[in-house]
Amino acid sequence: MLFKRKGRLRQDFNQQLIDLLMKSKYEWNRQKQLVEKSVEPSEEVLFELKIAESKYFFLLREAKQRKIRL
Repeated sequence: MLFKRKGRLRQDFNQQLIDLLMKSKYEWNRQKQLVEKSVEPSEEVLFELKIAESKYFFLLREAKQRKIRL
């Protein structure tokens, strides 16, 4: 019984990771488009882009470690 719960919990957390990964990818692409459309992007906008990119790649690395496929 304990092992069934463990499998269900893993599936739930994997689904949460996938959802968060998709949201962070969307946010990163949105920030990237904002920088591309800007004539002279401010340091704050570039900083937000780097943060979004770092979050996305961190979550992507975690998904690869867990061997999650989309």
